[in-house]
Amino acid sequence: MHIHILGICGTFMGGLAILAVELKHKVTGSDQNVYPPMSTQLEQLGINLFQGYENLEQLSPKPDCLVVGNVMRRGLPVIEAALNQNQSILSGPEWLSRFVLKDKHVLAISGTHGKTTTASMVAWILEHAGLNPGFLIGGIPNNFGVSARLGAGDYFVVEADEYDCAFFDKRSKFLHYHPRTLIINNIEFDHADIFPDLAAIQQQFHHLVRTVPGEGCIIYPKADKAVAEVLEKGCWSQTMTFGETVKESDGWYTKEALADGSEFDVYFKDQNHGRLKWALLGKHNVQNALAAIAAAYHAGVEPKIAIRALSLFQSVKRRLELKGIENGMTIYDDFAHHPTAIETTLAGLRANAGDAANIIAVVDIRSNTMKMGHHQEALSASLLLANRVYFYQTPDITWDVQDVWKKTEKPGGVYQDISLLLAALLRENQEAAQVIFMSNGGFGGIHALYLEALKNNALSARL
Repeated sequence: MHIHILGICGTFMGGLAILAVELKHKVTGSDQNVYPPMSTQLEQLGINLFQGYENLEQLSPKPDCLVVGNVMRRGLPVIEAALNQNQSILSGPEWLSRFVLKDKHVLAISGTHGKTTTASMVAWILEHAGLNPGFLIGGIPNNFGVSARLGAGDYFVVEADEYDCAFFDKRSKFLHYHPRTLIINNIEFDHADIFPDLAAIQQQFHHLVRTVPGEGCIIYPKADKAVAEVLEKGCWSQTMTFGETVKESDGWYTKEALADGSEFDVYFKDQNHGRLKWALLGKHNVQNALAAIAAAYHAGVEPKIAIRALSLFQSVKRRLELKGIENGMTIYDDFAHHPTAIETTLAGLRANAGDAANIIAVVDIRSNTMKMGHHQEALSASLLLANRVYFYQTPDITWDVQDVWKKTEKPGGVYQDISLLLAALLRENQEAAQVIFMSNGGFGGIHALYLEALKNNALSARL
């Protein structure tokens, strides 16, 4: 089968391309921005790539199936031509459901935060247990080095996003997955470009709950009010809960946890299954681990095996990822782009680095929700644990970022130019610091630019 993928360079669609190649399909694709490293990775798989959506040669010869990403819209030349030619068109989630997930035990990891990390944990636990799972994850787990693979076992782990599917299918992606094991990590308001309020998001999660079989299992944090409200609408499956303490869960919880989340005992009900010592930080990752262990348990993996697996877990790219240490500055890259994620990430870093550490937070306001002006009060409050705060403001942000920065009551500033922001950061060199860049985009490659500048400054000082 010849499959042509529109929007192929996105993480999800690129993952579909990998799976389609493993299924021995001929795969081609196009995107508005075809450039390394994704373009190189896809070309190495033998995938012919087209730049942009105006070149209609990409539809000749006519593919057997056109798979479209949710970045596609009516009016684009390739979409109009495909519809006029009566092409067979599927959304990415529908293609995944039809050709990959059928007859699999699907473990779906959903929620506003922690999906990528938790999905990576679940896949690694199953791999460590010898179950050879397939997976499609919105990031690259360091234990695997790829975001997707078909696997050879009965299990498939999928990051289950609540965003919509395509220009013709406005349901959440996860409604196509029909999981047998479902994690709902948390629910908060996000994706303001497609959801008017939290209730609209909860309704999609309610539809998701309706797809889980009675013999399936829904794993959720008992203390999360928004998740509880979803389940109150109806739940027909088994459930397991997780929480920070026994008071917050009648299922999975922790004891004797270190403040930075690097060590903790894992309990299920009243039984201690062992102590997990690992490389990750933060209470949010402790909760992610409990959810992952619970999901693996439902798939038949003993908790002690899961704990051993997570002791070897190497996290995910761009999740508090150490980019380098230069001239006394420790540089991290993190995907945090929502106030809750920003706050929990900083809490983990602060607990590990100590109260005396100098933490500099650099925030790229890039998500659609943040650009539209939501979460302004929460954003300033989320940065409490940083010593200095810098914001990068792109021209399409119309609200007053300066006002949010002032409410943090931290030194720093707001910059609309990457080079000026970089210059301001370089003036921080008088004191060693932990510098964390937080963005769900590339942030103009500022991490590499900053490290290189620090290196050059150190060299100049020695000359």
